[in-house]
Amino acid sequence: MVTLGNLFAITLDCPDPLRLARFYQKITGWKLFASNEDFIVLAGDDNVRLDFQRTTNHQAPPWPDPAAPLRVHLDFRVDDLDQTEVHLLDLGAVRPEFQPGGHRFRVLLDPAGHPFCLATKEAATTPQTSPTGTAMA
Repeated sequence: MVTLGNLFAITLDCPDPLRLARFYQKITGWKLFASNEDFIVLAGDDNVRLDFQRTTNHQAPPWPDPAAPLRVHLDFRVDDLDQTEVHLLDLGAVRPEFQPGGHRFRVLLDPAGHPFCLATKEAATTPQTSPTGTAMA
């Protein structure tokens, strides 16, 4: 397959980029960089980074709401769902009532209201079957 581009960043709109970047820094351990107060970059050693961009009209996406527009969310593999959840709640995350993941993953909302997931190792494993149902080579 021909590569047309390489993903280098996922950008989250938010009212306070530095605050939200610091929240995600606690999860990833990555370093903060800034081009200005309206755009903060969180980067690790890998090729993908998280960018945080100030928007004056930010509204948290509703969770869950099947009538809401489609959105992107972040998934983080963790060793202990309960322990990590407690730590993130102390940092400002919110646990919504609706939890579709059972014991495999948890949905939390970051301080700007974006949903994100904490997943067990098993839930984060890449499937070994292609979308057509055949085993991957």
